[in-house]
Amino acid sequence: MSIHGPADGWVVAPDGQKYWGKNGAAGLVVVDADERVLLQHRVGWSHHGGTWGVPGGARQFDESAVEGALRESAEEAAVPRDALRLLFTSAVDLGFWSYTTVVARATRSFDPVISDGESEDLAWVPLADVESLPLHPGFAASWPRLAETLRHPLHLVVDGANVVGSRPDGWWRDRAGAAGRLLGALEVLAANGVPASALVAVEPALAGAVDAWFPDVTLVVEGEAKSVGDPRPGSLVELLRAPTDGDSAVVAAVQGLLAPESGPAAAAPRVVVVTADRELAARVAALGASVVGPGILLALLP
Repeated sequence: MSIHGPADGWVVAPDGQKYWGKNGAAGLVVVDADERVLLQHRVGWSHHGGTWGVPGGARQFDESAVEGALRESAEEAAVPRDALRLLFTSAVDLGFWSYTTVVARATRSFDPVISDGESEDLAWVPLADVESLPLHPGFAASWPRLAETLRHPLHLVVDGANVVGSRPDGWWRDRAGAAGRLLGALEVLAANGVPASALVAVEPALAGAVDAWFPDVTLVVEGEAKSVGDPRPGSLVELLRAPTDGDSAVVAAVQGLLAPESGPAAAAPRVVVVTADRELAARVAALGASVVGPGILLALLP
């Protein structure tokens, strides 16, 4: 591998195995609208040469795992950052070295380009065909878990009135203004990511599988709060103004997300409703959603 920065280099494990990246490494899994994943055929002289994996490499000391994966995929395959919708990250931490996989959806089509000498080929491979290829050992070990998690992206449905009303900050004097502040904070949270550890209590099966989610968010508002302004262009937050009462709108939103006609059950989103209303919680849980209280969300908001 070519040297690009001070973090490039080998880390040697106690058993003698070598791992690239003095600050760990990161790679990008990107899936397009045709359910194909972008794979890199590694050049023969590279570590595990001749196998297929994803664009990635050493994380520099001054960048996050997401930044590292996006930079490396741009350098190796000309993957455009503005064509990606981040979904989640998943890390393998060996104590002395870690590798973080950043998983994203392509929001528009693009042609990958071999941009350095580390690739023999780049190809969009149907998800069903990935395991038929000779895969890089690390990618082969993580792919089944990544593929399954990819089929269940996180979607938060926020009971706006309940969340706003859980803090005595004077929201009753300006309900639309309070809803606007919540909307803005949710937009930041969705863009920056939600630590998976915050949801382990309601989704224990995710323990260790995901480190951070980049969820879609539906914010339900009712009454005077419906006069709140629209989300910003490109926002990951959908604003749902309740036609009647907020509870019915939350239930309808969950039904729409989990309805069989929205896609195969095996590919349904993972829906988490934020509310402290016990009756509403019971109704959405019966539909298949998980529920967390406002305190968990508020602790995550900027």
